[in-house]
Amino acid sequence: MFKRVVIGISGGVDSAVAALLLKNKGFSVHGVFMQNWDIRDEKGACSSEEDYADAQFICEKLNIKLHHVNFVKEYWTEVFSKLIGDYELGFTPNPDILCNRNIKFNYFYKYALEKLDADAIATGHYAKTSFGPYLEDYEPNKDVRLLFAKDKRKDQTFFLCQIKQEPLRKTMFPLCDITKSEVKHMAIEHGLEKIAVKPESMGICFIGSRNFQNFIQEYISDKPGNFVDIDTGKIVGQHKGVHQWTLGQRTKLPGLPMAYFIARKDVKNNIAYVAQGTNHPILNSDLLFTHKPHWINKRPTELESGDILECQFKFQHTHPWIPCQVCETRKGLTVKLSEEVRAITGGQYAVFSKNGECLGSAEIANAGVSKFSIAYSNKEFIQDHTDEKNKSEAEMY
Repeated sequence: MFKRVVIGISGGVDSAVAALLLKNKGFSVHGVFMQNWDIRDEKGACSSEEDYADAQFICEKLNIKLHHVNFVKEYWTEVFSKLIGDYELGFTPNPDILCNRNIKFNYFYKYALEKLDADAIATGHYAKTSFGPYLEDYEPNKDVRLLFAKDKRKDQTFFLCQIKQEPLRKTMFPLCDITKSEVKHMAIEHGLEKIAVKPESMGICFIGSRNFQNFIQEYISDKPGNFVDIDTGKIVGQHKGVHQWTLGQRTKLPGLPMAYFIARKDVKNNIAYVAQGTNHPILNSDLLFTHKPHWINKRPTELESGDILECQFKFQHTHPWIPCQVCETRKGLTVKLSEEVRAITGGQYAVFSKNGECLGSAEIANAGVSKFSIAYSNKEFIQDHTDEKNKSEAEMY
């Protein structure tokens, strides 16, 4: 049923070995290199050029035809522009999740099926579906579920938490049942040592080696304002714009006895409220509110019947999953965590899982205020800077 498979080739070892496995299974394999960024960094380099050269090397070694596709316009419009807009509003977005949803599992998927006559697509993600690594369990009239990969440390279902049923139903994840170390070993065995030893990409790819503040200045003008101690109300320093900072981030203000961390952002008045110490109670919360959720398979039965969904939560890929309770509200979800979590950030995604399955996700609107932070800090300040809608939802919960 599935004969021609088009795989995204990034120039890295994961997509290279995924392509190798597809070839070994007898599929007719084509590679696509997606160019999503074409602006050079501060050193005059464009990382996509080096990655494309590596993609060519991989496909030559594997005897796979490589197609170069330019999605720069689409990436700029549907990922980067939203990122900039969110930062201006004081949020901290996740471009990797947006790229998977809007580019790889949308434009790439459509290009593969419509332009290259593909029967299915594949990627080098460490993830699994209920249809199997090569769609051997595909059922045309059944919804697919997104499952954890064997290598739990490398599992990337977190970054796939916003993709839709249509592309997921026709996606192969050849790496789902092998570990990263096995992937590197296979690459070396098949003459891809150059790719196997290549450093993994870390952080946001288009920033390069610049720090974030220097990068964002190119797209959002400086808006000088004050750092204000959240406990005392005193000005303790100046910043160039609240958009340059994210909750929980260390400020490195000079001449102070203890480090300050971003606790709240008042975008309207351009004030960054800071708290002393990385473990300050105001930085922690066990309650959060989201916008409308995206469920990968279907809306959980508990929510369908008006009950509370008990599942697992995290909002950063490297964080462990923790138990939570989820209920629906008129505008999204209210999530009660089993323990306090540091620096839950608006614009990030609350990702939910249960029994080894990624259920879906929802963009975080903001975190609630824990009873410990209210007791510790200025209660009047907290109440003044907590959205009325969220306060009422917290009371309903």
